[in-house]
This record gives sequence, C-alpha cells and structure tokens, in this order.
Amino acid sequence: MKLQLWTIGKTNDAYLKEGCAQYTKRLPHYLPFEYVEIPEPKNTKLSSDVLKKEEEKIILDRLQDSDQLILLDEKGSEFTSVEFGQYIQKKMNSVSGNLIFLIGGPYGFSDVIYKRANGKVALSKMTLSHQMVRLFALEQLYRACTIIKGEKYHH
Repeated sequence: MKLQLWTIGKTNDAYLKEGCAQYTKRLPHYLPFEYVEIPEPKNTKLSSDVLKKEEEKIILDRLQDSDQLILLDEKGSEFTSVEFGQYIQKKMNSVSGNLIFLIGGPYGFSDVIYKRANGKVALSKMTLSHQMVRLFALEQLYRACTIIKGEKYHH
C-alpha cells in the first residue's frame, strides 16, 4: 500500500511549494508516499461543470479499481489529529491498493467522483484556499504518521 496525496493543478506560491516539499520529504520515512500534482485541463475558460467533468476524466484514468479514494471535502468527516491518525492506521490495515487523498480543483468534484469515492474528510469547517489546503493536508498526514509511531511531534 502506498499513501498518496493528489491535487488538481500546481501552486506557484514559493512559500507553499517550500512547505509542501518539507512534508513530502518527511513522509516516506514512515510509509511509501507520493505527492501527485495532476495537471489542470488546458482550457480554463470552461464552465465549472465542464471543468469538473474534464478533471473527472483525468482522475478516473489514473485510479485503479483497488485504490481507496478519500476526498478532501468540506462536507466530509471531521477528526481530531489523533482520530485522523487512527483513521489512517485502520485504512493502512485494510486497504489492498493505494490510499489516495484527493484535493479537487477550485470547483470541487463531479458527481461521478463523489460516487467513486470511498470516503470524505474535512480538514476544517472553515473554507480553506484551494492552494493552501495541500500544505495543511500534507502536515496532517505527517502528523498522523508521527502519532501512529508514538513520536513527539504531536503533543
């Protein structure tokens, strides 16, 4: 099993790139990990529904049937960091394919992606920037791994 964080599009903000790089380097210490930036559809002048459909095609082409897809979504389950660590541990023990957390594009996910998903997780009740959420997600995945290993990062 490999833990993956997929994002739609790249970030151009240097501080976010640097923060993401820090956690992307740290996570493989705990488990196989991959951070995947999926290119945005080329025509960004599309309506939100058409754009979500284009993103849907790209996502479905990359997914394997055995992959567990967890959407990072404002309507998802909320966890404390310890509960999130337990959630990750349970998934690691039961998933035969990859465990993929997906950050959607600026308009969210298509209905097909919602139906394909094996779960939804919310990082906060607050609305978070599409660009910043990738850093928060990486940090929480790292924190979950340190909790699982009983390390001091989380107190």
